[in-house]
Amino acid sequence: MNIKENLWNCWNNFYNFVQKHIEIFTVLSLAIIFYFIFFQGIGTYSLMDVDETRYVAMARDMFLSKNYLTLYLNGEYFFEKPPLYFWQECLSFALWGGKINEFTARFPVALLGYLFSFIVYFTCRKRINRRFGVFTSLILATSLEFIMLAKYAILDIVLTFYIGLALVCYFQVYFCQDNHKKFYWWAFYIFTGLAVMAKGIPGIAIPFGTVFFTALMTKKFKEIFKPIFIIPGTLLFLLIVLPWHIAMFKIHDPLFFNEYIVKHHLHRFLNTPNNEIGRKQPFYYYFMIVLWGFIPWVFSMIAVFFEKIKNWGQQKYVEKIKNFDFSSLDDVHKLLALCWVAVIWIMVFFTSSSTKLATYILPIYYPLAIIAGLMWNDYVDKKKHETPINISVKIFGWFCTIAGFVAIFTPLYLPKQLNLDIAEIKWFSIICLLVVGICSLLFVKHKKYLNVFILYVIFMTVVSAFATEKFFEVDYRFGQEDLVTFAKYAKENDYTISANGMDRKYSLLFYNDEEVDYNPLDGDLKVIKKDLAKKKNIVIVKNKSMSNLEGKLKYRVIKKGRRYTMIGSPVENFAPMK
Repeated sequence: MNIKENLWNCWNNFYNFVQKHIEIFTVLSLAIIFYFIFFQGIGTYSLMDVDETRYVAMARDMFLSKNYLTLYLNGEYFFEKPPLYFWQECLSFALWGGKINEFTARFPVALLGYLFSFIVYFTCRKRINRRFGVFTSLILATSLEFIMLAKYAILDIVLTFYIGLALVCYFQVYFCQDNHKKFYWWAFYIFTGLAVMAKGIPGIAIPFGTVFFTALMTKKFKEIFKPIFIIPGTLLFLLIVLPWHIAMFKIHDPLFFNEYIVKHHLHRFLNTPNNEIGRKQPFYYYFMIVLWGFIPWVFSMIAVFFEKIKNWGQQKYVEKIKNFDFSSLDDVHKLLALCWVAVIWIMVFFTSSSTKLATYILPIYYPLAIIAGLMWNDYVDKKKHETPINISVKIFGWFCTIAGFVAIFTPLYLPKQLNLDIAEIKWFSIICLLVVGICSLLFVKHKKYLNVFILYVIFMTVVSAFATEKFFEVDYRFGQEDLVTFAKYAKENDYTISANGMDRKYSLLFYNDEEVDYNPLDGDLKVIKKDLAKKKNIVIVKNKSMSNLEGKLKYRVIKKGRRYTMIGSPVENFAPMK
């Protein structure tokens, strides 16, 4: 037997072994991919302003003070959020031996993204098949905004995790045996309670809103109120939600009620004239967020959507809607219908609020991933939606290819400083864009549709694992790098900090590890003069405000950064910068 035959036999034996233990190899492969997506490099870049540095600083104060009820921000009460995120951060600090750094701060959110991706795989595999489970879990895990926020130590991935688990349990009610329904309902109430403890109103509005509208669609509204479901479920929900809220009312009434209930919940979500939070955006804001947040899968969904619109008359959709009967659908279309209701409700709920931030919409990606997973499963296996998805792949391919070539010539049209900023990430980005662009065009030309899916997954995994740090470093250079450097300098030399005109720059708070005197008035001479008179105190001022100080105040420039300058008293003997 020659070498070629030996190799071929070895390959056949290995292939047969893999097929025999396909579930083990599938789970192992997903575990490796999910590791690179969620955990790779999470401790290698600084925490980001505003929310990441703010929330981690608060969790650090909770962990060190051992006060696990009341939240504080820079020494003041913080009644904007419930405490579940901060409790999880404290558990992470304890798990890693009391270390408080970028890795231990991001570990809990990365873990939730990792675990939820696996939960999506197992539940979708059980409901449809293994390939659908793989497609759906990978689509969720490689969606751009989900990747970003699962490596970003803020509250939204915690909310998404528990809302996602609540929806997973609720969807199972429509597929499980009758004697198992009560367990899924009880779990639904438990996870909804945890979602409330993660972020308040959205934690209850999204799950119960989905239940309400899907129950109307399925004509099973009465089932919601069965005593065996609702009574134990409500008790479990209240057992999770009430203790902390009651304790806070007793300790901080009426301040807690006015801040937590009225200002940060009622005013924020009911669009009242007293809403002081701001962050107003147009009604179409979240549609635009999903357009980039669901990259690269959004292009194929848009293409299929336009195909449906084009064939509206032929498909008789109006007639199908009028004659809709949920009970007559197979499992695939039942799941699809449930997910569409969830998507529409989540979009309507957040769009109706006067307060809009890009991170809020994150819970929408779980049902969207199921819809896209079904679509890609049909595309790969049955060549369904072939024409529109092929068009979307070609458009995305040409976009990446052209963008890659255009990026080569950035010195011709970008400022010199910006070219220096992006130098480290430039060629990595160019290579990634050209590879994914050219390969996707070749794969779709030769109808290698599974290869297209794999290419998209590899592309997003590589970007998440090896480019996130570099992208953040580029962003830091526009000002936050100065603040981190100044804060570390103050901590090393036991200086206090006064920050002029930057009341939301919490890098100073986290990396200095001490309270910061934030002065919201930018360039106020009286305030700066007072701050300069303090012993062992540094003052941080925006560079554009420095011209207002020249000739009017006496100060020493300790360090000038790209956007901020650190100054101090001219008579103070400040330590030299390292």
